[in-house]
Amino acid sequence: MKYLLAALSLLIANPSYAASIKASYVVNAISVIILYLAFCGWFVWRHQQKAAQHLLENNLVNANANMRDAYCILIAYASQTGNAEQLAKKTAESLKAAGLAIELHPLSKINAVLLHTFTRALFVVSTTGEGDAPDNAREFLTEVMHPNASLPNLKYGILALGDASYTHFCGFGHTLAAWLQHTHDIPLFDMVEVNRNDDGALRHWQYQLSVLAQDTEMADWKTPDYQRWKLTSRIQLNKGSVGAPAYHLSLSSQKKNMRWQAGDIAEVGPRNSPQSVDSFLQHLGLDGTIQTESSMTLRDALQDKLLPHDEASFNVLNGLSIEAILLTLKTLPHREYSIASIPQDGQLELLVRQTHYADGRLGIGSGWLTEYATVKGEIALRIRENTAFHPPPNEIPLILIGNGTGIAGLRAHLKARIVAGLGNNWLIFGERQASHDFYFKDELLDWQNQGLITRLETAFSRDQVNRVYVQDIVSSSASEIKKWVADGAAIYVCGSASGMAPAVHNHLLEILGEATLSALTASGRYRRDVY
Repeated sequence: MKYLLAALSLLIANPSYAASIKASYVVNAISVIILYLAFCGWFVWRHQQKAAQHLLENNLVNANANMRDAYCILIAYASQTGNAEQLAKKTAESLKAAGLAIELHPLSKINAVLLHTFTRALFVVSTTGEGDAPDNAREFLTEVMHPNASLPNLKYGILALGDASYTHFCGFGHTLAAWLQHTHDIPLFDMVEVNRNDDGALRHWQYQLSVLAQDTEMADWKTPDYQRWKLTSRIQLNKGSVGAPAYHLSLSSQKKNMRWQAGDIAEVGPRNSPQSVDSFLQHLGLDGTIQTESSMTLRDALQDKLLPHDEASFNVLNGLSIEAILLTLKTLPHREYSIASIPQDGQLELLVRQTHYADGRLGIGSGWLTEYATVKGEIALRIRENTAFHPPPNEIPLILIGNGTGIAGLRAHLKARIVAGLGNNWLIFGERQASHDFYFKDELLDWQNQGLITRLETAFSRDQVNRVYVQDIVSSSASEIKKWVADGAAIYVCGSASGMAPAVHNHLLEILGEATLSALTASGRYRRDVY
C-alpha cells in the first residue's frame, strides 16, 4: 500500500512527468486500487462471518448448558391454511392437560439456537403443491436445515398433513424427517401421515401423545365410529410366563365381507367392568336403573365413561344432576391393536397383553378385552387403514423383525404372503421364555417346515444367563441382512417402541449405512409399526 501511495504522490508532484506516462499505466494503477479495496472488503466480511460463527457457537454452548427442563416439549408448526396451526394448538392443549410443559412456535420463529435447547420436539407440518414447504417454513428450510447440522440430544415426532391425490404426499414432512434422521436425531415414534384430515390418523397421533405423556386416560379429540363385533374366543397363550398374561382373541363382525389388509389397525372402544360401575354408583349414592335423557339406564350410560378413581375427582361430581355428571365424565379413549389375521381367515384376530396401573387396576383396553368382556359378547371396534405398514407392492423378499405382541402384525404379513404364494420370508422374533412365550409356535414351525418361512430365528432373553434380544440377532446377522437387502428385500419391524425398535434401527444403521436405510425408507422398503 505504501508503494502505491508513493507512486500517486510522484504523479501529483511532477505533472509533466505524469503527462508523459501512458494512459495504460493510469488504468493499471486504478485497477490496483480497486482490487485492494475489494480485498479489504472481503477481509472485513470474513472477519464478521467468523465473529458471527463464534457467537453462534458460544450461544449453542450456553443454550446446551441451560437446556430446557427434560419434560418441556417444543411444538413447532408449519401451516399454509391454518389447519396445521390448529392441530398444533390441540396437541399443546392435550399435553398441557397431562401436566407437561409446552412451548408452541411457528417454524418461522425457530432457529438453530432455540432448537438446541430442547430434548424433545413435535413438528406439525403441512405440504403445499407437489411436496413444497409452507411459506412460514421457508426460512427454517434455508437457514436451519443444513446438511452438516447435528442435534444429537433431540428426540422428535412428526405429524405430516397432506393430500394423497398429489404425487409427493406429505412431501415436506418427508423432507423434514429425512433431515432430522441425517442430523442423528432419534424418533419418538414413526411419522404420522394424515390424508385430508383423516380422523383415524389423527387418533393415532393422539395415541402417540398419550404414550409420550404417559397418560393412558387422554381423551380422544373425536370418538371413532365403531362397528359392532362379537368376541368369539379368548385364549391365554403364555400360561406360566414371568411376563404379564397375553391373550389371543378372535372376533366376528355382524357386517358381512369386512375388509382389511395386513398392517391395518383395530381401534377398540373399551367399556368399564360391571364392578367398577357399581362401585361408582355406590360411592355417589346413585340408582343405576334411573332413565337418562338418552333413554338408557344410568348404569348403561356409564359403561363407556372414564370413571374417577380418587377422592378429588369424586368431589367434583358431588351434588351434580345425573345429566351434568354424564356431561362432566369424559368418554373412554380408544385403544389400538395390530391385527393378527387377514380376511381370508374369516375372523379378525388380536394378541393383547394385560397392563396394570400402579394401584393394580387393569388397563382400560387390555382389562376390557382380556377380563371384563364376555365371550360371545359385543365389542365396539373400528378398522383403521394403516398404509404406512401395508405389504410391499412388489414380489420381493421380506425380513420381519419383532418382539412380544408385535408378532401379531408380522403374522398378518406372513399369512398374506403365504396366500399370495410369496416365499423368501425371514422372521426374527423375541420374547422372554421359549417354553411359555413362543406365540403361534406350532403355526410358525409348520410354515418353516413347508419352506414358507425361509429363516426363523428367535431370541428368548430369559433362557440363558447372558440375555439375548432381537437386536442381538439383527447384529449377528449383518452379512445376511446386507445380502437380502441387496437382493431387494424389505424390512418390517413391529413391537416395542421403547426398547426393541430403536435398538434394531441403530443396528440397521450400522449394518446398512445411513444412505441405504434412508433410501429404503423413501421407497417403502423399511416400515415400522411400533408402540
